[in-house]
Amino acid sequence: MKNFKLISFSSLLLLFIFISCTDELNTKPEGTEQTAEELYANPASYKQFLAKLYAGHATTGQQGPAGQGDVAGIDEGFSSYLRNYWNFQELTTDEAIIAWNDATIKDFHWHTWTASDGFIKATFYRLAYQVNNCNEFLRQTTDEKLDSRGVSGQLRDDIKVFRAEARFLRALSYWHIIDLFGGASLTTENSSSEFNLPEYASRQQIFEFVENELNELETDLKDPNTNEQFRVDKAAAWMLKAKLLMNASVYVGTDRMTDAYTAINKVVTQTSYTIHNNYPQLFMADNNTNGAQNEFIFAIAFDGLRTKTFGGTTYLTHAPVGGNMNAASFGINGGWAGIRTTSSFVSKFEGMTNDARNQIYSSGQTLEINDVGTFTDGYAIAKWKNIDTNGNQGSDSSGDFVDTDYPVFRLADAYLMYAECFLRGGGGDVSTALGYVNDLRERAYGNTSANITSGDLTLDFILDERARELHWEGHRRTDLIRFGKFTGSSYLWPWKGNVPGGAPTSSYRKLFPIPIDAISVNPNLVQNPGY
Repeated sequence: MKNFKLISFSSLLLLFIFISCTDELNTKPEGTEQTAEELYANPASYKQFLAKLYAGHATTGQQGPAGQGDVAGIDEGFSSYLRNYWNFQELTTDEAIIAWNDATIKDFHWHTWTASDGFIKATFYRLAYQVNNCNEFLRQTTDEKLDSRGVSGQLRDDIKVFRAEARFLRALSYWHIIDLFGGASLTTENSSSEFNLPEYASRQQIFEFVENELNELETDLKDPNTNEQFRVDKAAAWMLKAKLLMNASVYVGTDRMTDAYTAINKVVTQTSYTIHNNYPQLFMADNNTNGAQNEFIFAIAFDGLRTKTFGGTTYLTHAPVGGNMNAASFGINGGWAGIRTTSSFVSKFEGMTNDARNQIYSSGQTLEINDVGTFTDGYAIAKWKNIDTNGNQGSDSSGDFVDTDYPVFRLADAYLMYAECFLRGGGGDVSTALGYVNDLRERAYGNTSANITSGDLTLDFILDERARELHWEGHRRTDLIRFGKFTGSSYLWPWKGNVPGGAPTSSYRKLFPIPIDAISVNPNLVQNPGY
């Protein structure tokens, strides 16, 4: 189980001898002097390349936090896939606000970003880079390629599974593109590997591609709970499909809630994932072994000795610590005094002091944010930690980098998705939906004192419960958009619209702009309305 995590973050040979639309987006693939045939002469290279695809969510380059970065034109520390995705999903909402003056980072919370924003450009490039990596792996593992190399037997069978996982990882990145940017270039292993300017694909076209991919690749994935830790199985494909289809009304204007229910019902009824009995342990340094891993349907692996990046959970552990918070109790050598939350999120826990999910830190902090740039304005969140269940610091003795893994999909999310599908008429029954929600509340309180009844089970309740259960896990922006509360005036939070009390923002901000640099290089790309 641990072995794949270690392989993922060793100094892997990175095969990227292709150009394609990587150059179009001004990314900078770093590689070796080897040809593809030289590299793949070693049978282990197939799994190593797959490991690189998984590691692409965590690492930023080939030498750690400052050397041979994957994406050119931006500080490597700002180029992390997970860090940028988290910023898009959280800093734009009521759950998180940041004090720093790094370039245009405050524009995210204010909803004032532009098409020239460097963080938006880095994210767009990173997504394209990840897609291209997956495409290249698929090019190098066709039947024709494997035949030419004499690959047979168990390795051939393994590569069939590897290919399904690579297709899943590509579908995941394309889902992020759909959700964040709408349309973009759509490239696959069948696209030209020579320099070219790909045509623009609409949100509808990419949506259809992802759905078809998930339908096709599912057969070749391993059954639920049978793959190595940190690798995906059929349950991850069901989960991603449910995410895609639950948001279909937003993405393509078609209600697909019934289909979403079918997928999520498989996750909760045809797997052996379980709700871990201790909520704080889900976000500790040993969450790959303390039982939390049994709730994680798909997680991104982090290791303080092997994923030395200032993104991911290193960012999520350091950045929220400041003021009079004790950094040592978080297993780190110091806080970065950047991220905290708003009073709108704090209000979700009013009267819920016994809720284990309430990890709001108020000592020395003020509830209201008078000055966005002052860390002690606004309560902090003490959710992510680099200590294990016994209070020991993670593996990096310096306290710089953390061991805490990041759950992309976990069973608690699936439970809440089931309840939402039921309330939206997708399927299921009230008894089951209520039972799933109360399972989470019993975990949070340690007893049934906070259980709800069917009369409490409403869409507004589900949105708030998702905030309580899943805050700071990269879901909030997508949730608020699906519930019609991200832009406009239906829900205001402090400093939305760059006003202390919050102000309405334009509906076009439900999508981010295609970076102006990308459009200048490839005029085939189409800018989103409003930008």
